[in-house]
Amino acid sequence: MKEHYDVVVVGSGMGGLVSAIIMAREGKSVCVLEKNNQYGGNLQTFVRERTIFDTGVHYLGGLDEGQNLYRYFDYLGILEGLNLTRLDEDGFDLITFDGDEKEYPHAQGYQNFERKLVEEFPEEKEAIHQYCQKLQETCGKFPLYNLRLGKPYHDDTELFTLPAKAYIDSITTNEKLRAVLAGSNLLYAGQPTKTPFYVHALSINSYIQSSYRCADGGSQITKMLIKRLKESGGETYKHSEVTKFNVEDKQIVSVLTKKGNIIKGDLFISNIEPKITIDMVGQEHFRKSYANRIKSIDSTISAFSIHIVLKPETFKYLNHNYYHFKDYNAVWNTDKYTQESWPEGYMVSMGTRKNQGEWADQLTAITYMRYEELEPWSGTFNTVAQKNSRGETYEEFKQTKIEAFLTELEKKFPTLRESIQSVHTSTPLSYRDYIGCNEGSMYGYAKDVNMPLKTFISPRTKIKNLFFTGQSINMHGILGVTISSVVTCSEILGSEYLLEKITKGNTKTNDKIDA
Repeated sequence: MKEHYDVVVVGSGMGGLVSAIIMAREGKSVCVLEKNNQYGGNLQTFVRERTIFDTGVHYLGGLDEGQNLYRYFDYLGILEGLNLTRLDEDGFDLITFDGDEKEYPHAQGYQNFERKLVEEFPEEKEAIHQYCQKLQETCGKFPLYNLRLGKPYHDDTELFTLPAKAYIDSITTNEKLRAVLAGSNLLYAGQPTKTPFYVHALSINSYIQSSYRCADGGSQITKMLIKRLKESGGETYKHSEVTKFNVEDKQIVSVLTKKGNIIKGDLFISNIEPKITIDMVGQEHFRKSYANRIKSIDSTISAFSIHIVLKPETFKYLNHNYYHFKDYNAVWNTDKYTQESWPEGYMVSMGTRKNQGEWADQLTAITYMRYEELEPWSGTFNTVAQKNSRGETYEEFKQTKIEAFLTELEKKFPTLRESIQSVHTSTPLSYRDYIGCNEGSMYGYAKDVNMPLKTFISPRTKIKNLFFTGQSINMHGILGVTISSVVTCSEILGSEYLLEKITKGNTKTNDKIDA
């Protein structure tokens, strides 16, 4: 490790790695510092009994030729190295409910999406069409989402203040259809009175365009990004936990690692969430009102996941995801569970292999869990790089939750329990420790239609050589975080210059920069 770099990136999540590649391609000396044993943040995978599980990336959207994520990945030079499995065209997501044997599909392609839903709700054709038009119209108002120059239409007040639930409720009185349209809200931890429609639209639109799984896990994206970074002269260091940003004359001059290393730099990009970054810099170096505003932003809820290794040839591979709810009237409120009612809704997804056959290797089920349930063990820290036991009571807690979750899953998949070889879990503490997010938050900071400006965080901080990137800056998810890296680097390099570089490499599309 050199003593001084042009750019020091703290954290190797997608936002940090993409920012590092962009800056290294500009001829800057760049290093990425990662605390964990594995790079990639939410792209990390883990192996249990020779079976690969994803921690966060269960499927990707917008990867058909010419679509938005395809074009960003094309610029990054990682497309050809990825092994992808396309999900079912007629239902990449299936929305289901207790007491209803029907499976309501979210299909790929807008015409197909409409057609498949109209088959289930023939009298709601106009509402379904209106919904699809609104999704596309809303996404069109975010230039970088479409690789165009410009800023979101800030003069369009409705764009930031229209609630997702209220809009969906306004186009139809059919309660079941409302539930189906909102059924994948676990993708963004939707809240009935706060979540903006644009968050719903940006989260769902690219999956409707095209939906894929990463064969053999999402960490292949990390490996490709690091390969490209190193080809541009960038450096990466794991087991290098940054504990402090050192400030002199109102600028960051260096970072200090847990091992005692001091790494100096000209520019610092933090892929650590803003609340934690501010603490590492020292609140006294920011305006009190600025620090207090960021500290007071609500984080999205956390999750509890069970990762099941399946016995060979006992459970068929499902080339789609399930979003299931006990009550179709409560799709927006499954985070309001009681101990007795948990889990009130969940997502089921499967990992896929390069040569996926008829039988599944594994199944992951995810549901909401509030961080407060983990309060008794919140003082403990446990990762591969830093092993600690949380104790017997923690193991008992997990076993109780596994049993409750499996009981619910069995209602949907009656043969599941007899197909289980082993069960492994991730709790809000796992997400907190491995991903470095506040209280294990699933998707960073919660956007709020009632206070849109409060939850807007500029990548440019009040310290002139410190920049933020990652899911709290723009949007969460692979696409959202890739765009956040572009937003961050645009502040340094200039947006017109950077976007021209990104789009110039996209010869397979006719889109031009829309100035």
